[in-house]
Order: sequence, then structure tokens, then C-alpha cells
Amino acid sequence: MATETGRSLREHIVRPGPTQDHTPLPSSGRAGRNLPAAVTTAVVLVGALGTTLVVANPLFVALVGVLCLGAVWELGGAFARVGVHVAMPPVYVGTVGILASAWTLGVAGALIAVYLTVFVIIAWRLLEESDDSAVRDIITSVFAVVYVPFLASFVILLLEEHRSALVVGTYVVVTIANDIGGWGVGVLFGRHPMIPRISPHKSWEGFAGSVLVCALVGAGMLEILHIGWAWGLLLGALGALVATIGDLTESMIKREVGLKDMSGLMPGHGGVLDRMDSLLMTAPVFYIVFRITLGG
Repeated sequence: MATETGRSLREHIVRPGPTQDHTPLPSSGRAGRNLPAAVTTAVVLVGALGTTLVVANPLFVALVGVLCLGAVWELGGAFARVGVHVAMPPVYVGTVGILASAWTLGVAGALIAVYLTVFVIIAWRLLEESDDSAVRDIITSVFAVVYVPFLASFVILLLEEHRSALVVGTYVVVTIANDIGGWGVGVLFGRHPMIPRISPHKSWEGFAGSVLVCALVGAGMLEILHIGWAWGLLLGALGALVATIGDLTESMIKREVGLKDMSGLMPGHGGVLDRMDSLLMTAPVFYIVFRITLGG
């Protein structure tokens, strides 16, 4: 029995899904989420990231790696619902390799790791016996690599180049402000949906709230960093725009495969990718702005 369970677990990891919708926690308001559970999960996650960032940078990198592995696993299960099979073994190895290369070798190392991962994905799929949907499987696997570990590598690069918990913390805080501003203003004043066919709860009023809150938080944080409030306003507004696109991108994937949440790994939020979507998309923006303003 133990051996069968082990094989079943390995199969679930190597070839996840198709993911099934889970029963969500009871909603506590108009936002469609269980607010106490969502807040608790967010506090634990931010606390873990903050603690590892302050105590030991390698622990922070390792935690980001674990979250990315969870996110690509969720993508594999989600795409399996529509008959697309992500090449999980090379994607897992590539995820670790890309993040480790970003931390130890910088930008060049991360790019080389991405290339090697794409090469191995293609070779892996060519060597499989079935040729059905091979091109679609390869494209989706490469998308998973670009969407999760490649974008996440900019977080690692941000830390590797500046070695500052405050710089990385600014990226996290400003991006989280997008969700808080959008949620608060959207719940109170949301009347006009942005793209209802993709995300029925996201409104233009909420987006305006995201831009306003992100800009104000960005201005304050960049003043603390002695960069200047004007850069903070620009970074906050740009961050809100990109974060919203990140939210909508993940919503589009879920709508395409017929899922409400990527998984139930994070109570009140759904899956890891449900929580990371905006953080992934904004990471390159913060990396570029801080490289311009602080050097690298």
C-alpha cells in the first residue's frame, strides 16, 4: 500500500491534474472571499517572506523557490483540464535552476538557465512516444517557465543587486497596495466592470483605487529610500497598471480552463498563483526602476 501511495504521489507531482474545483470557504462580503481566512493567509505569507528576508537572504530565495514550484504545479494541473500536458520534470528543474542562477550568477546566469530549460523541454517532449499535441504542450510548458520562474527571477535579482530588505519590501508593499486599494474601492464604489467576461469582480472604480493607493504608497516608500516622491508616484501608478494586467492574465487562464481557483493551497485566496499573479508581473518593473534610480 505504501508503495502504491508513493507511486500515486509521484504521478500526481510529475503529471498533475486535471485540477478539480474545490469547495471554497463561505464568502464574508461582496468581494467573494472569506475575509478572515484571506487576511490570516496573507499575514502568514508576508510574515514568512519578511522574516526570511531580514534573517537570511538565502532562506528568502528558497521560499520564493518553493512558492514558484507550487505555482508551476498548479499551472500543470490547470492546463491538464483542457488536454494540455506541461513537461513538469524539466519545468521543476528549470524553476530551481533559473532562480539559483539569478542569485549566484545574476542576469546572464538567469537568461542562460531559461534557454537551457526551454531546450530541455523541447527535447523532453520530442523523446516522448506520443506526438499528439506536441507543439501545444511545448508552447504551454515554455509559457509556464516564462510566467513563473523567469518573472520571479527579477525578485531574486532585485535582492542580489541591492542586498536591501527595504528595496525588496518596497516592491512587495506597493504591489500589495494594488490589491488593497482595488478591493476597498471596488467593494465600496465598484459599479462598472473592467472586463466582466474574464473577471466579473474587477471594476474601473477599483482600478482607480489601485492606482491612487499604489501611487501614494510608492511615493512614501521611495522617499524613505531617498529616491524621491516623484519616482514613487510613477512607480506606484505603473505598478498598479502592470499588477492589474497580472491579475487579469491569471483570471484569463482560469476562465479558459474552467477553474475558479488554481488550487486550495492558500485558504481565502485559492492557490499560490492566485496570490502571486500580480507580484510576478510587477517584479521586472521594480527591478528596472530601481536599477535606474539606485544603479546595479
